[in-house]
Amino acid sequence: MAIEQLIAGVAGGAAPPAATGRPAAGQGFEQSLGRLVTSVEGTNADANQAVSRMLDGSGDVHDAMIALQRADLTLQFTVQVRNKLVQAYQDIMRMPV
Repeated sequence: MAIEQLIAGVAGGAAPPAATGRPAAGQGFEQSLGRLVTSVEGTNADANQAVSRMLDGSGDVHDAMIALQRADLTLQFTVQVRNKLVQAYQDIMRMPV
């Protein structure tokens, strides 16, 4: 599964068309990671707003818990992507020249 599809799945959006398995023109790795970080920030902001609404009494506890879980899963996914990138970098650095 491509990183674009994973990001779209975590962010709750629709997956981009991936007939060839390649990113669309102009969408590189840097943009994909940028969107991933943006989705983490967005889900955290949504969770904060949901908790604030719950505390005000204008929101539901269930909505706040769902938003918190979504933010947690998005952050966990981002950390795992980072770990894989660091591991790949370390593997490349260990290769004999």
